[in-house]
Amino acid sequence: MANLSKGISHFRGSVFPEHSALYRKLAREGQQPQALMISCADSRVMPETITQSGPGELFVCRNAGNIVPPFQTANGGVSSAIEYAVVALGISDVIVCGHSDCGAMKGLCHPELLGPMPNVAAWLKHSHAAYSIVCEAYPTNLGEKDRIRAVAMENVVVQLDHLRTHPSVAAKLATNEVSLHGWFFDIETGSVLVYDGAASRFTEIEDGKPLPVAVSGRGVTQVIEAFNTIAAE
Repeated sequence: MANLSKGISHFRGSVFPEHSALYRKLAREGQQPQALMISCADSRVMPETITQSGPGELFVCRNAGNIVPPFQTANGGVSSAIEYAVVALGISDVIVCGHSDCGAMKGLCHPELLGPMPNVAAWLKHSHAAYSIVCEAYPTNLGEKDRIRAVAMENVVVQLDHLRTHPSVAAKLATNEVSLHGWFFDIETGSVLVYDGAASRFTEIEDGKPLPVAVSGRGVTQVIEAFNTIAAE
């Protein structure tokens, strides 16, 4: 706690004064973040640092395993954050960001480690599909590090699928008002891989080129046209 206290003192004395005008503007006008990032709670993964975002630029929801539970009527913190970001803030980009050496994914691969943590075990049920994909579709001779990395990447894709079950997201996808993105942060190298939905694979970011999108909106015009065509038959 001593280090945290020193950090607060440094922020108040040296950092905040340089950005006080921005903070006053944010307090007066509210926030208009560019994107919602759902990332892991791992202390080594810092969304604002990775993206070099400043105050008010990124709406962040963090939890163990960067998990998005499928939509259900029971309220939850992740579901509420998604709904608020998409509906109230009008965010047009939602990012699910996984990472290397993920402790949650290690627990998924080794359920015996979760005995003393029943809540974590229950939470990770939302990622079981990722583990099953790696067990069934990947080579059986994967090393431990590669297996956990593969599960973490597949988990990003699984959570993107879960995102689409949320009514707020589904509606915005139908009207082409939101896009979904899957990222994977490598802690050791600092690189970020991006999921290309069209190619169904993670790819490296190319400077000067648009980032690949995992799931893009289909557009309400096409939806209405397709409906009218079916109705006329």
